Amino acid sequence: MKHEKPEALGLNSSRLARLDAVLRERYLDTGKLTGFSTLVARRGGVAHFTAHGLADAARAKPMTEETVFRIYSMTKPITSVALMMLVEEGKVALDHPVHRYIPEWEKLGVYEGGIAGMFRTRPPKRPMLIVDLLRHTSGLTYGFQYRTNVDAAYRAGGIGEIEKKGTLDGMIQALAGLPLEFDPGSAWNYSVATDVVGYIVGKVSGMPFEDFLRTRIFGPLGMTETDFHVRPELRTRFAACYFSTPGGKPILHDDPETSSFLEPPAFVSGGGGLVSTMSDYLKFCEMLVGGGRRGEARLLSPKTIALMGANHLPGGRDLPALSVSLFSEAMYAGVGFGLGFSTTIDGAATLLPGSTGDLSWGGAASTFFWVDPKEDLIVIFMTQLMPSSAHPIRRDLRTLVYSAFED
Repeated sequence: MKHEKPEALGLNSSRLARLDAVLRERYLDTGKLTGFSTLVARRGGVAHFTAHGLADAARAKPMTEETVFRIYSMTKPITSVALMMLVEEGKVALDHPVHRYIPEWEKLGVYEGGIAGMFRTRPPKRPMLIVDLLRHTSGLTYGFQYRTNVDAAYRAGGIGEIEKKGTLDGMIQALAGLPLEFDPGSAWNYSVATDVVGYIVGKVSGMPFEDFLRTRIFGPLGMTETDFHVRPELRTRFAACYFSTPGGKPILHDDPETSSFLEPPAFVSGGGGLVSTMSDYLKFCEMLVGGGRRGEARLLSPKTIALMGANHLPGGRDLPALSVSLFSEAMYAGVGFGLGFSTTIDGAATLLPGSTGDLSWGGAASTFFWVDPKEDLIVIFMTQLMPSSAHPIRRDLRTLVYSAFED
């Protein structure tokens, strides 16, 4: 990472120092987090990088620049970029029906009543489109939503849990026998849709999805420590993952020495399967803020990045207006959703400083990032605490980072 003095990048160093002071006081000193790492980059330089606390409390391993994290749903933007690369190559289009690539989904019905095995359905008002997968308006769901009988059917089939079961091909086949929650395009629901995007990337590209990411994204960007499992040489740097309790004290959720992430997975999840490091994810963000290019590697055109950052929710609405989801990585007012990212569409409604047209998303273990192309800004926050809704860290980050701006 190229470090520079904050003032050279239009940021105030003393105000940036408040970022760590506040986060330490609120989350580390109170024991709500065991450790965290924060990065702020602007105009091509890293203005602020710090790592505090422990990556593995039981073994007293400190959080460092090289710590390996489960990034869960921060996988989704990478998978979405992969699909858009194929869109640019003319191999798939956003308005194509999904059943063009998954023929067994052509007769998917919309839920009207009943329970698993006895569902009543009706034909959808229109087919599910590729764009519906990218913006989560597909009618699919997650098993952990705990909201409807369709969610329950996902859980009964082991579909859409954070810890994946079976295989990606098996999930695609199982979903062919389950109803949609709503008509595609009529609502927003956080779902397995991005796993389906990964499946389509593999089918359209003619290579396994994981190989596409390695050869077309990770290799060109120099993301040498990002993969669907923790390689043997990186295991000593792998963080423990914790779960927040009602009292706020974290308990161990996934031990880094026995984790399923130590071996290549049977289910390759484009929705949440990657591990990465701060420096690796920075490279991905640099590509985004660079309009699809990092160094000599151009993955997408600036116009495609702009399209991905536009609000694609029907009627130009924000997430609270269109969402039926019990869980999301962004739910506050003034935030819309693009092609794989949330995006600010009404800054005043968010009650937070920032810019319209930013790109952001987070992961289940409280990781988070955003890219602000207007300000040439990248912010990444890494920790390992589930669920991501446990604490308002992301709102704190936006306030503290933007308060450090000088120009």
